[in-house]
Amino acid sequence: MKRWFGIGTVVLSLLIAGCFSRLAFAKDEPKWIEVHTAHFSVLTDAGDKRGREVALRMEQMRAVFGQLLLKDKLKMPVPITVIALKNDKQYGMVAPAKQSMAGGFYVPGSDRVYIVLNLFETDPWRAVAHPLAHYLLNSNYPPAQGWFDEGLAEYFGSIQIGKQVEIGGDPELAPEWHEDIFDELRRDPNVPQSLTQLVSSPVWLSMVDLFTMKHDGSGTREGTHNTLYYAQSWMVAHYLVNKNKMPEAGTYFDLVLNQKVPVEKAMVQAFDMSPEQMEDAVKAYFKSLSGLGIALDQAKKPIADPADIQQPVHFALPFDAVDIGMAVTSVKDEEARAVIGDVMARIPAHRDQALHDLQQLTADPKDNEAAHRGFAWDDIHQKRFDAAADELDKATELNPRDPWIWYYRSVLKYQKAQATRQEMQGLANMMQDLRAVADWYPELADAYNMLGMARVEGGGFNSALEAQRQAIALAPRNVEYQFNLGQIYVAGKKWDLAREVFTRLKAGPDRAAAAAAKQQLDDLETLQKYGVRPQRAGESAVPAGAASTPAAGTTAPAVAASSAQDQDEEADAAPKPAPVKPGTTGPVQFLKGKIVSSDCSKPPEATVTILSGMATYKLHASDYKSLLVIGEDQFSCDWKNRVVSVNYRAVGKHEGELVSIEMH
Repeated sequence: MKRWFGIGTVVLSLLIAGCFSRLAFAKDEPKWIEVHTAHFSVLTDAGDKRGREVALRMEQMRAVFGQLLLKDKLKMPVPITVIALKNDKQYGMVAPAKQSMAGGFYVPGSDRVYIVLNLFETDPWRAVAHPLAHYLLNSNYPPAQGWFDEGLAEYFGSIQIGKQVEIGGDPELAPEWHEDIFDELRRDPNVPQSLTQLVSSPVWLSMVDLFTMKHDGSGTREGTHNTLYYAQSWMVAHYLVNKNKMPEAGTYFDLVLNQKVPVEKAMVQAFDMSPEQMEDAVKAYFKSLSGLGIALDQAKKPIADPADIQQPVHFALPFDAVDIGMAVTSVKDEEARAVIGDVMARIPAHRDQALHDLQQLTADPKDNEAAHRGFAWDDIHQKRFDAAADELDKATELNPRDPWIWYYRSVLKYQKAQATRQEMQGLANMMQDLRAVADWYPELADAYNMLGMARVEGGGFNSALEAQRQAIALAPRNVEYQFNLGQIYVAGKKWDLAREVFTRLKAGPDRAAAAAAKQQLDDLETLQKYGVRPQRAGESAVPAGAASTPAAGTTAPAVAASSAQDQDEEADAAPKPAPVKPGTTGPVQFLKGKIVSSDCSKPPEATVTILSGMATYKLHASDYKSLLVIGEDQFSCDWKNRVVSVNYRAVGKHEGELVSIEMH
């Protein structure tokens, strides 16, 4: 008995020790981890296994969308961070009110995209399939018409990934019966019509009307999807994908958007069908999808389970977990909280709480670099540039090698120049930061856009052109980048190329870009002839090629921290011309004569003496290195006896401030 008692005591002691060791391990185990794949970063508190599953599903969804576009490689010009929360309550605190009951939501941004998932829900990634489709379309498909973007996004929105890929079902199909708080089934009479019901209507929009209807297909301003427009777009995209007509769709868009062929004629040329024949073909295709009707009937039953509803299209997974690389790192709790605070700061309803949370993190004696970055981005968006600079300085002290800091420093300089209508400050450091950012994230389109504008302001036309073309290659639908390309052509005096860019933007769907492009086209003739823009009431003249130009509206995702009203105001604000150098504000006058001498004894200032007729003029340049010069690469203090045409603002009878100088 003693022997067995002794053995039992030892075993019990070992068991207790084991329990305590496991508890200690669990306590020491990091609560937050980050799973890195080739294209996504997943921050989660749900553990290694769940985090890897989320990362795998996101990579699989991306690959499936590439198959829909018939592309092996997809560009991702804005980094995506996925935050996967295991706690339903915590998700509800972060989510906007409209998405609080959903499986996830999408927060767009020009710096990064956030996807937040509620792991309490089944397959939460399906909730973000529609906006993810818009993101991938904007980056990997030339400009198209709204029906195509929305139709393909709706088609992709039905995706289910398990042992295989299932797709093609009705993404807006919702069960009519729900359990109330007492676990009793109740029918909701206000469930909106599904896409299947809408397409089942005998009345359709004509194909010409559908294809010509004005609609912002960028995904930045989504309304209800339960309309005939979305339903019919969904079914046309369904037809194009599964009848292998995506190449014909590309031909159609080239004809309509690039060659300006009328819609009816383009449909015949691309699809070999008249609009009426195509409508009949799509209707016949819809009727062949009997599974959609079966799913609709199931959704009306009290015992319906959405997981049991079959999808029309099935195919093998593009890859499994063993086929992709993943790296897992632990994340400190305060760093994860800072990231969540950054997300919430971009949601208008949560911004105040988020800023309070970030403030608490920075008040900690250990401080918090990520929180300072979050503050800096909010300050930049609110145009508090000095405050943003202070936050970035504090972040730099904590981690000077963080690429996000390099990027945000550049954004600060770029946005400040736009808002204040001044030149970008610290161009050399800015370009160095941007080159480092491009090495860190080679597909970050915004880095190339800012690099292009910094280079042209520094006088490097060819290198600016190279960077700007790279930005457009990564984000072909971003009209801000295209507008800036036109500005670079103006700076390089490539008038015909500039005219071509602005003509295309003027005819485009973006109202702000169209208005700005029209103004550029109106100014080009005067710019080309005299080197200055024509005067407008209350506006100073602007030299040709000014690089610090506020951005045009863009179809790239807008920063979500702004309210809907803020976004509307930004979209309607046309780019404003950059300012002239410091000087007078009077009207620009024209003078032709001969340079007698140039006094450059007080660099960078210069005073040029010009003889015109019987009068001698003393014209001052506050910085001759940045003076607009036509006919030569740059101003020279050695010029004498050269015939010139100048634009200047009069200060006295024979004195003035130089605006531009053209050598003959």
